[in-house]
Amino acid sequence: MQLDQQQAILTIALFAAFADGHKGDSEREEIRRIAQSLAQDAPAIDLPRLYQDVLLQRTSAEVAATALTEPGLRQLAYEMAVCVCDVDGRQTETEHAFLAQLKGWLQLGEGDTAAFEQQADALVEVAERAAPIARGMAPMAAGAAAAAAAALPVRNVAEVSGAELDKSILNYALVCGALELLPQSWASMAIIPMQVKMVYAVGKAHGVELDQGHIKDFIAAAGVGMASQYIEQFGRKLLGGLLGKVAGRTIGGIGQAATGMAFSFATTYALGQVAKRYYAGGRVMSTAVLRESFQSMLGPAKDLQTQYLPQIREKAATLDAAKVMSMVRGGA
Repeated sequence: MQLDQQQAILTIALFAAFADGHKGDSEREEIRRIAQSLAQDAPAIDLPRLYQDVLLQRTSAEVAATALTEPGLRQLAYEMAVCVCDVDGRQTETEHAFLAQLKGWLQLGEGDTAAFEQQADALVEVAERAAPIARGMAPMAAGAAAAAAAALPVRNVAEVSGAELDKSILNYALVCGALELLPQSWASMAIIPMQVKMVYAVGKAHGVELDQGHIKDFIAAAGVGMASQYIEQFGRKLLGGLLGKVAGRTIGGIGQAATGMAFSFATTYALGQVAKRYYAGGRVMSTAVLRESFQSMLGPAKDLQTQYLPQIREKAATLDAAKVMSMVRGGA
């Protein structure tokens, strides 16, 4: 893939991230940070400048689409955009309208996209059951997450030992790291619902029954963006040449090449440990303390990531679409 093609696909990814018009300052800042980070992997592409061009409307997704002349690349760009729009839940009207326009710009017909759209919709539907949903609840700002979670009811549940929780958190981290190694563009979409399930399980182990809205606010309060997390995973796959349609068990070979990836292991592990501290400590951490705690856990988590990379690769080699759906539906 040529640099201009990579740049075009990343441009479309950024437009998809901002298509809903509701990205807060913290999420925008996280996407900017990721652009700077990815620039180290692709110095020939000025990704920070690309981010500014998208944010300030100095370019367009339509212009980016014209750079993609190969059908496979146009398909990849559309699938990626769908995933970015779906990663934080069902598409908004503006996201749906953006994707409809993008499909036209990429010269894709319904027959080109129907199968993938059905698969993505199915994953979103399954993800909605990763934890209970409070119907009719308005979204909260991330800064309100700690206070809102503290107001939730406490239920009597069997106490879970710290060692059992650590084992569960590690398993979720291994699964999320493996999902990131899969070459399919939809695979990383499953990481957020797995993280939601993990936080739900940690809260429940401490007697707190959380709903998805509060869990996602908790994750955001810790500084883990949803769209930004997917863009980082997708960007590293794209720049590393690890994206593509794969049949059979060839994923094993791709997993072997991905020695510098599986960043989602570290993110998930650190998030799980912060959740454990938060709920064990009576849910009194402020947003600033949550973010500081998460950042302090990332270093040790990255060390563990290196240690567990063989297990992550091994798990990736066993995954397919049906197994991913099953995990999101039933657990890690």
